[in-house]
Amino acid sequence: MSFETYFPIWDQLQPRQQRLLLDSLTCRTVKKGTILRGGSTDCAGLVLIRSGQLRALVYSEEGREITIYRLFDGDLCLFCAPCVIRSIQFDVTIQAEKDTEFWTIPSEIYHGLMAQSTAVSNYTNELMASRFTEVMCRMEQFMWKSMDKRVAAFLLQEASIEETLELRITHEIIANHLGSHREVITRTLRDFQAAGMVKLSRGLVTILDREKLEALLK
Repeated sequence: MSFETYFPIWDQLQPRQQRLLLDSLTCRTVKKGTILRGGSTDCAGLVLIRSGQLRALVYSEEGREITIYRLFDGDLCLFCAPCVIRSIQFDVTIQAEKDTEFWTIPSEIYHGLMAQSTAVSNYTNELMASRFTEVMCRMEQFMWKSMDKRVAAFLLQEASIEETLELRITHEIIANHLGSHREVITRTLRDFQAAGMVKLSRGLVTILDREKLEALLK
């Protein structure tokens, strides 16, 4: 599918704005693990995902990671361009979780469209509010939810994303997503295994009892 199909407010743009946008686009493909944005001064442009998966993460003072939200096919990454969204005042790193193909919209082009088009401005504000809600929910989990609830929620989310109960993921990666230590994740997963909820093997977590994991969240 083309850019026009993925950009949700394409039909609300004027023909000259559509041409300007199409002429400015670049398409890239990056491998899993690639850092698209790694600092507060990075402003390469906005990213619209054609296929793949990205995650936005921040680092604690101790250097631990925590995922604040994830992006999938058709999602627009605003945090890739803090010079456009000037209210972004903290460092966000954007990393490819899978091989990812995306379009990059130059910052100056998008910023100009925001000034010209109410549709683009409204869409951007709504998307920013949605991302802020995601971040706040994640921070709430980080601060108030017990580790067993956080791990259970992550496993269920991962199963939904990958559409399988056999999750090829390491304890270290789970720890990075949740802002925890690998040893804490290992201990929690072993408790889950003892309760018959999961089965652990090298680089693999198999969900055996989805209902029990869901019950932990209630």
